Amino acid sequence: MSDYIRDTGPSIVQDAANTFAYPWATAPDIIRSNQKDAYFQSVLLTQLSGVVRSLYGARTAHSWTNEARTFTELLYLGLTTFVGNRTLGEEYCDIVHVEDDTHRLPSIARRSGYILSSVLLPYILTRSLPAFRRRLRAKLEASLQQSHKRQASSTTTSKQPPGMIYQLQEYVLKHLDTITSPAPVYALGLAVFYFSGAYYQLSKRIFGLRYIFTRKLQPNEQRVGYEVLGILLVLQMFVQGYIHMQATYTHAQRLVASNSAAAAGSRTMVGGGVEVDTDTTISAPLLFEAPQGTDPAAQKERLATITHTPLPQPHRYDLEDAEVMQWIDGKQQRKCTLCLEPMKDPSVTTCGHVFCWQCVTDWLREQPMCPLCRQSALVQHVLPLRG
Repeated sequence: MSDYIRDTGPSIVQDAANTFAYPWATAPDIIRSNQKDAYFQSVLLTQLSGVVRSLYGARTAHSWTNEARTFTELLYLGLTTFVGNRTLGEEYCDIVHVEDDTHRLPSIARRSGYILSSVLLPYILTRSLPAFRRRLRAKLEASLQQSHKRQASSTTTSKQPPGMIYQLQEYVLKHLDTITSPAPVYALGLAVFYFSGAYYQLSKRIFGLRYIFTRKLQPNEQRVGYEVLGILLVLQMFVQGYIHMQATYTHAQRLVASNSAAAAGSRTMVGGGVEVDTDTTISAPLLFEAPQGTDPAAQKERLATITHTPLPQPHRYDLEDAEVMQWIDGKQQRKCTLCLEPMKDPSVTTCGHVFCWQCVTDWLREQPMCPLCRQSALVQHVLPLRG
């Protein structure tokens, strides 16, 4: 089929005999292909992690997981899409990339742009967004603190309602992680994909790459889509958006009324003059709100605040204390081979190796195998040691 395109030049959508038109691939075909490719990429990642672990140790392999994943994705797409071949998932589902405007096989420029934008751009965002959020958060907090000091030093007897700039800065600070997260854009693109059946990834929409289905359909075969999922996703976004706007409006009304004595009594001063609302009402999150930072402790604290549940003790069993689990002899045996520190809440895998609870669960979420013996292990099978 590809030789015919190079020799004659007509569109790939219609063959020479004018008897069979290749239909566009539907959403189930595209999703199934991506799932298949994700599986093969995970196999490559496992092999690469094993090489890094054997050369530099388990701690280095765990620290460079994101870089290893990015490299395997580049390697996989470079050996398939970049050189003009189909991926294993595309072959499995009988679909082929074409340009949406010319209906020809993609040029090397479009293939390269798609690979770089779909692999490197998310990695760059993951590395740069935390630092950008920290700088922006520091500037917003400093600006709010200066605004409060100016208001406190005012000679007027009654407090003026907060201005629009102050409210906007407070809103951005409160929802900074969500506003700077690409998750809402991905959700909107996914909803459009469910309705149209094209451009499962935003990078393919940018570079105009679509799929055609190369297998001839029988008269009794039906091409179905995921329009129902699109409707549900749009409804979810609409409901969450409405709840968020309602909560934001209510919060703005409370700020306007903050000059009254009752409103002033519900606020407190922390951190050198920063005014913090101590109202226990939790406003609704934005669409697909991202986790507040990457610190697990901060995420646990936020979850405890939302659910009104007390935080558990940070480490119930810390082997740095010689009185805890005295039956584990020797300092080396009491250290975790992942973090190289005394084990905290020691937990054992099904193969019998012991690690910190946090270390081994984080590891198994990335790859379900023991860090030492490579035996298959799952997070739900890890047992914490007690006594």
